[in-house]
Amino acid sequence: MKNKKIEIAVITTILILQTIIYIFVGTKKSYIHMDEAYSLGLASYDKVEIQDNADFYNTWHTKDYYEDYLSVQEDEKCEYKQVYENQKNDVHPPLYYLFLRFAMGFEKKGYSKWPGIVINIIIFMFITILTYLILQKILSNEEKSKEKSIFLAFFTSITMASLTNVIYIRMYALSTLNIMLTTYLHMKLYECERINPKLLICIGISALIGSLTHYYYLFYLAMMYIIFAVNYIKQKKWKEAGFYTLIMVIAGIVSLAIFPHSITHMFLGYRGQGVIDKFKNISMFFDSIKEYSKKINRFCFNNIGLYILIIDVILLICIITKNIIYKNTDSKKNFHINNKYFNIIILPTFFYFLLVAVASPWIELRYIMPICSLLFIILIYLSYKILKCIFSEKIGNIIMITILIAIMISPVIFKIEPEVMFSDKNEIVQRLSKELNLPTLYVFYSENNRFLDDILLFSKINESYIAKDIEYTEQNIKNIFDKKDTQNGIIVFINKDDGNEEVLNIIRDTLNLNNEQHLKRMNACNIYLIN
Repeated sequence: MKNKKIEIAVITTILILQTIIYIFVGTKKSYIHMDEAYSLGLASYDKVEIQDNADFYNTWHTKDYYEDYLSVQEDEKCEYKQVYENQKNDVHPPLYYLFLRFAMGFEKKGYSKWPGIVINIIIFMFITILTYLILQKILSNEEKSKEKSIFLAFFTSITMASLTNVIYIRMYALSTLNIMLTTYLHMKLYECERINPKLLICIGISALIGSLTHYYYLFYLAMMYIIFAVNYIKQKKWKEAGFYTLIMVIAGIVSLAIFPHSITHMFLGYRGQGVIDKFKNISMFFDSIKEYSKKINRFCFNNIGLYILIIDVILLICIITKNIIYKNTDSKKNFHINNKYFNIIILPTFFYFLLVAVASPWIELRYIMPICSLLFIILIYLSYKILKCIFSEKIGNIIMITILIAIMISPVIFKIEPEVMFSDKNEIVQRLSKELNLPTLYVFYSENNRFLDDILLFSKINESYIAKDIEYTEQNIKNIFDKKDTQNGIIVFINKDDGNEEVLNIIRDTLNLNNEQHLKRMNACNIYLIN
């Protein structure tokens, strides 16, 4: 692709196409995870937890009460202080929430999933461009490297991991961008024979932005720093090592000056203490690796990754065995990775993966989404190099195209969808907001507090009552529903899996209702219709 205009036109076309796909997937997103509710609340509300309101429990509220947590109100348009204050009292740095707060200010109809999704769509435009630039360096010695880089970048952008990243209203898309930008800038730095002040400043800014987005980014940055610092020391480039280290130190100081609460979060807060405790429990390490590997196979490679890896291992064994038997010295038939750009991403990516596997509080795709694009590049590139040891360039390209097509169509075969699309919850959202919009009681047991998993439903129900840890007697039920029209029935949420029938019977008998129907098991509760 020698013509620059054609290159730009192809990249633009791919960005438009991926954006159309993202918007389509966004329209299918039917619900939000509790952490997405936290994102919206932390960006717009005057406190971290809506449950901390004195009037939250044991009183009737309209849907506006809950929607206030999920959206920016008209009189809050110019208020940004709560973003910083909420993050000080939570466990994450504030940069992403500042962007989200700005985007939410354009929404005039209350809650909407689109401000968060649109931010991520824009971010992924830059991610795809950076992925292309990274691939172009890795594939620089290959035939038609630009064409291969462009289309591989596009395939990377539409895996289930990428689609999940786009529609997940959290900071992980921005963290992905930080990692890709850090990677590309360090590839540029590797090419420099002398100190490049502008490039070092860009690396420092990238490190600053990354540290103010998500603390796990520092795992990746730390290993990247070690690689370059060691390389400078080995080459006795003391001046380069000094300036490189200085820019990192300055970025760290500025980050702490902006958000000094990072120290508390990482080392003294409950999340930081949880990380330290998990590092001490080595027995959980391999289980975490196994479970995260399953996540990568399912969402990063759409359930095809394991098969690719097995085939790669078999082919590699065949290559090594054949070369030993026939004493082959042809370098083209020997498998080796002598690619300085590819080698840059290996250690930071796997270091991030291993530390997140140990440090993350739960086995969740979101924690490794920032490196999914790099994991995709690593396995596909290794597969391509192995194939080139066995087949001609043409046949190798055909096989790789077949593999990529298989990855793209496998979600249809394996019925995989983005992890936070929640298509199975579309029906319950529609029913409760329309035909079954009845007085709603939440039988709430405080030991199972995950209310934000359900807040979206409550923002669509006209009137609801959160009954916290009360005794469910006939008199208490009468008091709750006093002056409420229950002749068409009520909706009951219960955030406990067993012993529900006894409570349901008391409610049904007290209100003289006859029928009971289980509507849906949600993330944190069961929903019943009593009429």
